Amino acid sequence: MAMVVDEGYAPGDRALAAWEIASVVSSVLLAEWVVYSVGGGSRLLLAVPVALAFALMFISHRLRGESARDVGWRLDNFLAAARLLVLLLAAPTLLLVAYGWFDAHLDLARWGGGQTAFAMPALGILWGILQQYALQGFINRRAQVLCGRGWTSILVVALVFAALHLPNPWLALATFAGGLVWAYVYQKTPNLLALGISHGVMTWVLISSLPPAALHHLRVGFRYFG
Repeated sequence: MAMVVDEGYAPGDRALAAWEIASVVSSVLLAEWVVYSVGGGSRLLLAVPVALAFALMFISHRLRGESARDVGWRLDNFLAAARLLVLLLAAPTLLLVAYGWFDAHLDLARWGGGQTAFAMPALGILWGILQQYALQGFINRRAQVLCGRGWTSILVVALVFAALHLPNPWLALATFAGGLVWAYVYQKTPNLLALGISHGVMTWVLISSLPPAALHHLRVGFRYFG
């Protein structure tokens, strides 16, 4: 997909889009690197900057006149998006499962410290939908305002997603690769439900296939050093 810059956006629109991306990303980084550490691991305190980020996104949608359908809350293109996701993620999924199987690390109940094989992935899908909303329904859309639809904005989304998982090197690499796929699919067929489900499934596959030490228990921010 070639990069296409939308000349209909004025410099002020692009500057605002850049500010919106920076505001949301900085809120999440603040939660990961400062609030969680200073607050002694309090999830309640952690929710404050995250809630502010979601509030900013909702307000931005209203001010820009973006409907839920525009953002990707829709069902009419679910199957098209799902087919594209299966096509792009089938090979990585099989490789991860094969690695876990042959290296004796495959454990479908590993997520959540040995809880049932399906309870945590189900919650992971809900969390994946929320993450994909923020990543695609907001940051991807603003990245397209900033630098056009195509690989430049897709790369911006993937880099942002990876940065939010630092300093965990393998998790940052995995989220960068996943970010490329999800951002590409969103620009082709924007459906947040399909993206969120694939996000949850791929997280489950990753956790089940790799040894916990490799992903450092999914820790990011200052928690990575704990």
